[in-house]
Amino acid sequence: MKNMPWYGSVIVAVLIFALAHFFYFSPQNTQLQALKADRIKVENEVKDLKQKKKELDKIEAELVVMTAQLKGLEAIIPQRKEQADILRQIQQLAYDSRLDVTNFTQQKEINREFYAEWPITIQINGTYHNLGTYFDRLSQYSRLFSVDKFSIKALTRQTDLSTISANWTAKTYLFLEEPRAPAPKPKAKRPGR
Repeated sequence: MKNMPWYGSVIVAVLIFALAHFFYFSPQNTQLQALKADRIKVENEVKDLKQKKKELDKIEAELVVMTAQLKGLEAIIPQRKEQADILRQIQQLAYDSRLDVTNFTQQKEINREFYAEWPITIQINGTYHNLGTYFDRLSQYSRLFSVDKFSIKALTRQTDLSTISANWTAKTYLFLEEPRAPAPKPKAKRPGR
């Protein structure tokens, strides 16, 4: 290189730089751009996952609230397996209220979409005060009840413990584990078969 003119050295240097750029820096730059693109893609995925995590946390919090609400509803809307206990407790409430139960009849359940209405016809003899006590205790009972078709009349033969006769239908509601499916429609027959 000592015998080469100054511009020859510059040409050789430019040629070495161009070859280094073409064979070393250009592939490195391409690889660097690919790594940057991958990093941006991963950062976007992380942002999406963080957003989904927030949504999941919100859904989980709502699920906890709904589960608590369901537990509360299960406390007031019993399941079928508790029917015998409910009947005993209704009769015990009447007994504790000093009422004489003269008729206690379970009616057929009326199925709805997620629950069934369960009417119970009740007839008692007792006093106004004891009847009021009974309804007060029934209203504080943990199960949901409604009173329907209520009638009351004075007894012809009254005593200190029995001045009235009352009858009504107490309705409670039973939780159905699975919603009732509509009955399948009968298939139409083809003529001639």
